[in-house]
Amino acid sequence: MEEEQKQTEFRRAWDACREVPDIQDESNPKKRLRFMKWFSCTIVGVLVFVLALFSKSSFLILVTLGSNSTLSIPAEHKPSALLGIGCVLVGPSVLLLLKSVWKFIFKSAAKPSKKTVLWVLTVELVVACGEVLLTVLAMPHFDIVTNVMILNSVSILSAVLQVAAECCANVQKRDKMVPLSSIIFSLLGYILFIVSYLINEDKPLKLIKPIGLAIFGTICVSLNWWENYSILFKNHFLKKISKDIARTRNVACILSSVVKILITALVVGVSVPPAEWLSLKSIPTTVSTTVFGLVAVQIASSAMCRWFVVVACKMHALRCCFVVPMYIASVAVLIVFLIPLVTFYVHPTSSISFCESRTVQPLHSSPQWLMSLLTEVTGTLCTRLIVVERNIKGLAMLGSYALCWWLGLILGTVYIWFLKIQRIERTQDLFSKQMYEGAFLEQSMLLSTRFEIKKQYKESRNHEILSEDLKGPEDPSSFFLHRSDEPVTVYLCATMWHETYAEMMKIIISMFRLDKYRPKINKPKDATFEFHIYFDDAFKDVNKGKARHANEYAEILVEVIREVYTIFSEDDPCIFKKKPCLPQQKIISTPYGGRLEYTLPKGNTMMVHLKDKQLIRHKKRWSQIMYLYYILGWKLNRKYFKKFEEGSDKKTLREELKKEKENTYILALDGDTDFQPSAVLLLIDRLKLYPEVGAACGRIHPTGTGPMVWYQKFEYAVGHWLQKTAEHVFGCVLCSPGCFSLFRGAALMDDNVMKRYTTRATEASQYVQYDQGEDRWLCTLLLQQGWRVEYNAASDAYTNAPQDFKEFYNQRRRWGPSTMANTIDLLGSGRLTSKRNKSISKPYILYQVISMGASILGPATICLMIAGSFTFIMNMDPNLALLLATVPPTIYLILCFKLKSDTQIQIAAVMSILYAFLMTGTILSIIGDMVKQQTFMTPAGLFLISMTLMYLITAALHPQEFSLIVYGLLYFLCIPSGYLMLVIYSIVNMNNVTWGTRETGGKAKTAAVHAIKKQVMQATCCRCPCGSSTEDGPSNTHELLESSVPEQQDLKVPADSEDAGSRSHESQTQQSPKSWIEELQTKSDDFSLHTAALSEVGCLFTDLMVFKTCGALLLTFLTCEQIFQDEVEFWKELQKQYLEPLNENPEQQETIAKDLKDLRNKVTFGFFICNAIWLVATMFLQAIGNSISLSIPKIYPNGTLAEGESFSVDPISLMFLLSFALLLFMQFFAMLYHRIYTLIHFVAYVGTESKAIQKQSNQKAPKALETSSHNKNKPDTSICIQNPAAEETGAWV
Repeated sequence: MEEEQKQTEFRRAWDACREVPDIQDESNPKKRLRFMKWFSCTIVGVLVFVLALFSKSSFLILVTLGSNSTLSIPAEHKPSALLGIGCVLVGPSVLLLLKSVWKFIFKSAAKPSKKTVLWVLTVELVVACGEVLLTVLAMPHFDIVTNVMILNSVSILSAVLQVAAECCANVQKRDKMVPLSSIIFSLLGYILFIVSYLINEDKPLKLIKPIGLAIFGTICVSLNWWENYSILFKNHFLKKISKDIARTRNVACILSSVVKILITALVVGVSVPPAEWLSLKSIPTTVSTTVFGLVAVQIASSAMCRWFVVVACKMHALRCCFVVPMYIASVAVLIVFLIPLVTFYVHPTSSISFCESRTVQPLHSSPQWLMSLLTEVTGTLCTRLIVVERNIKGLAMLGSYALCWWLGLILGTVYIWFLKIQRIERTQDLFSKQMYEGAFLEQSMLLSTRFEIKKQYKESRNHEILSEDLKGPEDPSSFFLHRSDEPVTVYLCATMWHETYAEMMKIIISMFRLDKYRPKINKPKDATFEFHIYFDDAFKDVNKGKARHANEYAEILVEVIREVYTIFSEDDPCIFKKKPCLPQQKIISTPYGGRLEYTLPKGNTMMVHLKDKQLIRHKKRWSQIMYLYYILGWKLNRKYFKKFEEGSDKKTLREELKKEKENTYILALDGDTDFQPSAVLLLIDRLKLYPEVGAACGRIHPTGTGPMVWYQKFEYAVGHWLQKTAEHVFGCVLCSPGCFSLFRGAALMDDNVMKRYTTRATEASQYVQYDQGEDRWLCTLLLQQGWRVEYNAASDAYTNAPQDFKEFYNQRRRWGPSTMANTIDLLGSGRLTSKRNKSISKPYILYQVISMGASILGPATICLMIAGSFTFIMNMDPNLALLLATVPPTIYLILCFKLKSDTQIQIAAVMSILYAFLMTGTILSIIGDMVKQQTFMTPAGLFLISMTLMYLITAALHPQEFSLIVYGLLYFLCIPSGYLMLVIYSIVNMNNVTWGTRETGGKAKTAAVHAIKKQVMQATCCRCPCGSSTEDGPSNTHELLESSVPEQQDLKVPADSEDAGSRSHESQTQQSPKSWIEELQTKSDDFSLHTAALSEVGCLFTDLMVFKTCGALLLTFLTCEQIFQDEVEFWKELQKQYLEPLNENPEQQETIAKDLKDLRNKVTFGFFICNAIWLVATMFLQAIGNSISLSIPKIYPNGTLAEGESFSVDPISLMFLLSFALLLFMQFFAMLYHRIYTLIHFVAYVGTESKAIQKQSNQKAPKALETSSHNKNKPDTSICIQNPAAEETGAWV
């Protein structure tokens, strides 16, 4: 031992160079990301302020035009301005009504109780009356300063409710002082307002009514935000009403919108005599344009401002982009309207005052339209005697109550400044109201922002009880106080088979990188991680099939883990620093094969499950079932079942189990997936925010080299850019790929999901749907059960793509029929699914039907395109060109029934090259035709240009992927191959249900195979038999190794000739047979295993305990035996129930093969008939000629028409072209919407994650690498070998 250690130290002195794989660390956001956040927040903040300025200014101008003091609009046309104010008030209600009706029809249609309906109608009646009384009947009588600031007084009731809520919560007095000060300032503002008008004006009696209406109206309007505080009081009626409103939000919004519209229309109609409304018929154009133009500006700017406010909150820019712009909006508007007054006195043109200089300036005669309106608004100050007489005290009083109301609003909403929100938040969790108020934009946004009482201790039992009361069974996330701040547990489960050294390196580095990024701590704030790798077919026959050992791929995996472990455990590779000892790891023999357990450098656990296909069912779906039941059944569900058996409360256990199911996530991975920690965290955010989301996937990037990979890069890009975003926006993503998708445990454990996923295929259609595309089938089960599947474009993952034409065709041969089968299954149950799943509406079902139809008619469409190419290039007759275009695919279809699959692929490859040349000619011919026609306004030219522009814009909106546009030309040239030849090959070979890729395994890296001969693990076998002494260590160890091999593995295996360096070890190997555990251990030159190792490190054996001093391991022997025995029983039951190896008899296989061929024939016939009908219809229409063709006039680029020239298009082709274009443009606009929210999420992630990293750097992660306290100067060379198998199997514990 000492000799080997000296040799190692000597080698370190001269062999210091390392071969380190490329490890891209993402621990800190890059400068460009921080700049992107700063730039985005700046743009949003400026837009919020400018839009709020436009909204408030346009509304106040309307109020001024409706007053008697204005000179621009004659008195007989004043009703038009009042009508404009009414339109502003009902504008948000109309928008909310349309939105709620849409959701009511296609999503949730829950109906509220009678008490809720009565309460909503009463509150909205009061609020609507208050808005109309204040804005229509009162504000036209006041000056601009009063009108700007009186809107801020609507915060008074919210401040009162804040004080009351904080009194009930027993918060400190200093916390109550802020809302109390708001109340004082608001009341003081009312008092000064009354005094200013009743004392300082010459006709105070005429103003009593407007003053009273104004104060009464503001108090009524302040009731609008009661829901923000209803759950803070111990009032069961309010809690019940709030819960019912949250459950039936759509119906409640419809009721409130209708009430506001009716009340506003009624009050506005009554406020003007009927005879004066007749003047609207003769209203001048300038007046109508001005009034309704202001209405349009106000409604548009308000809606946009509200949306940008939501964006600011979700980007975690509340202070600079929301609160500050809203606070200064009133002051800025006041400054804008006082510009004419300031300008007049700064640059006087005469000795008269500003009020005396006012003249009648009709809107149509004023060259400076905007300045005229500003002067009109400023002129309302001339109605005040204090302004005309320049009464200093009166002006001071005017400024005082304006300042009081403004400070009242600030103090009443200052809690927003300290509001803590999650990384991403739902809009309904941020704001209590679903829409803004037309006349109170900034006030409504500030006052509806979620209010939280500051807690004096971390956990509040009252808050927990409150949360339980608010959580309804129908929609647990419906109320706006739902928070997702509980830590979650994420199990990363990768399935492997015959991956290469480089592919294994990718996934292992990704796991270690996540371990480094999120170390295991005692109390995690966001997530804890555990890593699992399920290795299919990890064993091979040795000694002529008499024993089973780990194959070369499993050995490569072990070597890769060792290499990566060494790299990540060395913080400083300096030769002068002593390398840390690798911690002990475990090799465990299991009923399904074996398991390796690692404790990663930062404390997280990684398990490698080596599957023996002779013991357990292999292939990817069965590996997924294996880890689903192990994690969700054994580790999660059983834990609570044992607590129930021990006597714990059933209700409490049910609630805890439900919560843990919701907070347990499984990240499905492939064996070659490469990802960054941020990609995982971004997916976690989606599931934490939306409880109804059952799965979320990221952006998959294919990697590799060669033309096939280039084609797939653009294909993947277009699929994610357009198709997946459209599915996410309009409904749900239909397929969450198994290479990188996050699933919720509660969704997987739901009825008809995980249990049905274990169904063994017995029918031909089931073989296609279940086993050829298992990830799509799992998503179909989730969607049918009511769960939502989402797509996050900022979560990037990289996986190897097929580089050979054959491998690519075989892969798509599986995907194509599986996609069709699952889509048909989903559409077949569309009515039931749309009832269960709120995200899948009937219009979305129609969208999928159209997409499915376009896919089925894809081959015929390609034939039509090729026929058009013949017509363009060879000036051929259209019908003859169409006939010629259909001949090659028809011949290929017939050959596919007769030839082997490899030959079919070779023919497809040759034809793909020929079609690529033809497509090149097509592009050039279209361009040449546009030049010949001297216009691009041809059907083909418009389609080509529009598609090119759309893809260019789409790529520009994905700047990190813009370079992929280069591969667009290759994609276009390969369209016949991908949408004609590949479809024919997939349909005809549907009966082939083999995997198609990696059938013989990838080529292992030769250097890696030789590297297996180096150090795998620092290992020493120890066994602690009861009643043994330390002197008997070597002999007992020998007996232990003999008993550690199951009966079928208890065979002698010759020692490797390269391991002959250690004679003692070789002689011992010849005396006792090797198990796969021993064989895996012997793959080491640096750390050979010796039976004398136990006595050297001084292990102490007792009857009940084993103290393993070299590994700092303390185990209670009997307890471990019981734990492992239970797990063994679990694996046996799981294998017996779901995972027994498939042993199909020849007759059954023949029956299945026959059924698959029958299914293939039926589907092929259906495809052929649909495409043939389409082609024949087109041919007949072309034969009939111009009698039914649509004539499109020829238009030159300058817009002039070409006389006597036109283009002819048959109706079917035009309809298909328009449908396809409509589909693409729908996807394009969905992409725009999705990109915006992706940017919002990513900016929020950059800001919050940088803070989390700073906090984490201050915490000390637990030390996973520990050295022995008894042997500090020696490396830990132990590996604990355990087998949880039962005694009757011949194994040991």
